[in-house]
Amino acid sequence: MTTTIDGVLVQWGDRLFYPPSRISKATPLPRLDALTGRRAAAIRARITATVTRRAPQVMVKVTGGGRGMDAIAAHFRYISKNGRLQIEDDRGLTREGREAQHDLVEQWRYSGSLIGEVSHRREAFNIMLSMPAGTRPEFVQQAAREFAKVELRGHRWVMVLHDHQANPHVHLSVRAESMTGERLNPRKADLHRWRETFAEKLRRLGIDAEATRQATRGEIRRGEALWELKAKEEGRLRASGAAAGKGRTIGRDGAVEAWAHIMKALAASDSVADRQLAEGIRDFLLQSPYVKEIFRPDRPQRVASMERPAMERAPQPAVTRRRPDPEIER
Repeated sequence: MTTTIDGVLVQWGDRLFYPPSRISKATPLPRLDALTGRRAAAIRARITATVTRRAPQVMVKVTGGGRGMDAIAAHFRYISKNGRLQIEDDRGLTREGREAQHDLVEQWRYSGSLIGEVSHRREAFNIMLSMPAGTRPEFVQQAAREFAKVELRGHRWVMVLHDHQANPHVHLSVRAESMTGERLNPRKADLHRWRETFAEKLRRLGIDAEATRQATRGEIRRGEALWELKAKEEGRLRASGAAAGKGRTIGRDGAVEAWAHIMKALAASDSVADRQLAEGIRDFLLQSPYVKEIFRPDRPQRVASMERPAMERAPQPAVTRRRPDPEIER
């Protein structure tokens, strides 16, 4: 029973917490070995952090980028408050003041391919790493520093801590071209990995932090236009982010299905802790904005389609059937 549950956790938990960049078909149940047990334990820890402790979620966001040194220098002035705040670079050096900032701009201009005042391509990426209010700013800064050393290795970067607002955050600007000539081009999968890295660096500092995707948390994406919401409601929107289409990571419907498989497996466990975790998942789903939207009273057609979200299709515990003994049969 335990190994079967662990297999379900790994199969569906990987989709919730460690999604690949593309999913073309359902993956088979993993081989039940010692590695599966360790992987299942990690999934249980992620589930507990997400549904029980409701651990604070990190934010890593690309806010733009400079197309030329004119735009890059303007961003340096913005994040440093015109030189009043310290700028730290990839070598650990700190600068303060307008003159030091001017020197930094000239270093970036000639570090590798020459960057003109205006460029047709993005020469730098601006990244913001943030934590909810109440997190100690120095830990956010330290975690951002460790994040940059891992994820931006080989690139010139600068960072500035902003702790004067409710949410402590770090502005990090990275030169797109590395010292070996490779260019940075972050995609959706890279952003998810960056969030995972930032959360892991915070946890090493003793800060409770998670990097669970919005779909996994049942959050509804913000900023959708009115026409998108209307088209989605009427089933006319193509390539909806909520659909777990081929070649895409699972969306919100797929996440509900994965949660349902995990919940059913844990509910059938001999372990009291597993059964309690299943109850926690149930409460978590019922409180999630997406599930509340699914079961709105004014959307009966949606309710009918999601009434039994994969619960009946969830894998059942394996049962070993013994062949009848001929002697006993006679």
